[in-house]
Amino acid sequence: MAWLTHVLACIFGTGSWMAINGVWVELPLLVNHLPEGWYLPSFLIIIIQLANVGPLFITLMHKLKPSLLSEVPVIYVVVSTGAVACFLLAFLWHYTTPVGGQMHSTAFFILTFFLSLVDCTSSVTFLPFMARLHPRYVPTFFIGEGLSGLIPALFALAQGSGIARCVHMAMPNNATTGNVSLANGTSGDVHHNMETQYSPANFSSLVFFIILSAMMFSCLVAFFFLNRLPKVWELSKKDLCASEITLNSIQKIPVDGQGPTDKGIFLSSIKDAKVANGTKGYDDPDPGKVVYSQARFIFIYVVLAWVNVLTNGVLPSVQSYSCLPYSNMAYHLAATLSSIANPLACAIATFLPSRSLTVLGILSATGTAFGAYNMSMAALSPCPILQHSDWGDALIVISWVLFTGTLSYVKVMLGVILRSHSHSALVWYGAVEQLGSLLGALVMFPLVNVYGLFKSADFCSFRCPA
Repeated sequence: MAWLTHVLACIFGTGSWMAINGVWVELPLLVNHLPEGWYLPSFLIIIIQLANVGPLFITLMHKLKPSLLSEVPVIYVVVSTGAVACFLLAFLWHYTTPVGGQMHSTAFFILTFFLSLVDCTSSVTFLPFMARLHPRYVPTFFIGEGLSGLIPALFALAQGSGIARCVHMAMPNNATTGNVSLANGTSGDVHHNMETQYSPANFSSLVFFIILSAMMFSCLVAFFFLNRLPKVWELSKKDLCASEITLNSIQKIPVDGQGPTDKGIFLSSIKDAKVANGTKGYDDPDPGKVVYSQARFIFIYVVLAWVNVLTNGVLPSVQSYSCLPYSNMAYHLAATLSSIANPLACAIATFLPSRSLTVLGILSATGTAFGAYNMSMAALSPCPILQHSDWGDALIVISWVLFTGTLSYVKVMLGVILRSHSHSALVWYGAVEQLGSLLGALVMFPLVNVYGLFKSADFCSFRCPA
């Protein structure tokens, strides 16, 4: 039955960030219809951060009243809310109302807030729930979490959202579009101007959001079975406890970052079985868990916060600025292949795990270097280096893929390390993850939307100075 548990854990993981990732990849279509236009992503970032009240509440309850709030009912509520909100979004996303004398997408914003609340709260509930299962299922959960970004991206590519091409438009001389004069032709009565033309979608946003709703419902069903069947499977080992403990009693308990022994893994299963039977709490001492010094725990959480500052706050805010100056194809390849790199990194962590903090520190620095390259290209927008070269397109795509892949691996392994310590460590993993994301967004919002440090331009019509 272990393979079925892996499948259920993976499907359960897909519900963690499926909704918001889906909304994000649909933005290229939505911005052409909603009144906020290209300001829509900046509004979305603020809404997502406001939804951090969810994990904040869960974290405070765990700290002040640890026995009062269980993950199980919370997960049922948030996943059900996500499925219903996605379904309503399919029919209501285009409704607008006047606010302050201007039309705004109130229905879209309200429903997106609930989707953000679901996904943000999953950070401090889904992973702690996985502590009920054997540690080998944690990387599978992270694979599902990675697929929560990949699956919507694939549907968006199938939909054709944001696919554009440059076309020649014949315009009469002295014609104007808005406040911009087009009287720069040199021949006859017309001149030719390059414009960006978006291809029609293969299916509507209504269909796209219904698909997301179905995926969230699948997550709910997977959780329903995970919450029941694993208890029986783990308890089936109960009669083997005494013999296994005797066989492994001569093994040394690992400390300071050394890998877990078979004793540690099995005793973790025993603890999970007792928890499922109601005889032992999550945070009771576990003789098989990995022990770290306080300094190493500080290092783990600092690295975790930094990785999430980059991957969930800083770099996503400027991906369009770093990729679109090269080409629309470069942007789509970077976004899609980065989504593939996330679950791929989780799979690599399953088969080639490394608990060495030195290795994870090196990978964090490597991912940060790729992020710095991406940020540099965004800062140079709309005229980055190698703009009209195939090497420029290839480098920006590769940099985004390696940035996402290396830091995703680090996040998975930090989660595995903290899983071997305690339930509280996983709760704080989620809290630090959300805190890092919040800090990254708060730093980038004024830089992008207030001070305008990053410049955009139409790829087809803008020409950089020689």
